[in-house]
Amino acid sequence: MTGTTTATTTATTTGNTSGDTSGSASGAARVIVGLSGSLSSLAALYHSVGEAARHGAVLVPVAAWTVGDRDGLRPRSELEHAARRRLDVAFGQAYGGYPSGLVIRPLVVNSEPGPALVAAVTGPEDLLVLGAPTPRRFDRLRGTSVARYCRHRAGCRVVEVSPSALLTRLELPARTGAPLPLLTR
Repeated sequence: MTGTTTATTTATTTGNTSGDTSGSASGAARVIVGLSGSLSSLAALYHSVGEAARHGAVLVPVAAWTVGDRDGLRPRSELEHAARRRLDVAFGQAYGGYPSGLVIRPLVVNSEPGPALVAAVTGPEDLLVLGAPTPRRFDRLRGTSVARYCRHRAGCRVVEVSPSALLTRLELPARTGAPLPLLTR
């Protein structure tokens, strides 16, 4: 999975080799994807499954969860279960379940999304796939985004996939009634 990566209109690639890569190299390249339940993260899932299949890489879908102000009264086990469910729902929506033929190692982490995704990176041979950020007033005021955090700290390539990539991919099958594309790009 090393080599030159070109950016397209649907995915922005950042070659970032700074950051901590300790705990590294398990030998096989990995494709790490953050799943938040948004349309952008679903597009990132499609992209990451294609990358993992193409390169024979391990797919690591990550769902991060934290106890927020509104969740303070919910048991932690319930919050973790909701994050696990988010992974199952994303794969169910995208593929009707977890695709066969891939090694998939889901990761559910009690952490903010950015640090959880960066911690999942084991070395520069990994690929981190994110849904492209959508402008939100709160994020602009705080000056933060998961994508920005990961671009600056992940010790591997970072690809941001816009939801338009997914919509473009699904437009023809939706109009013609053809089957939805699974592992092909």
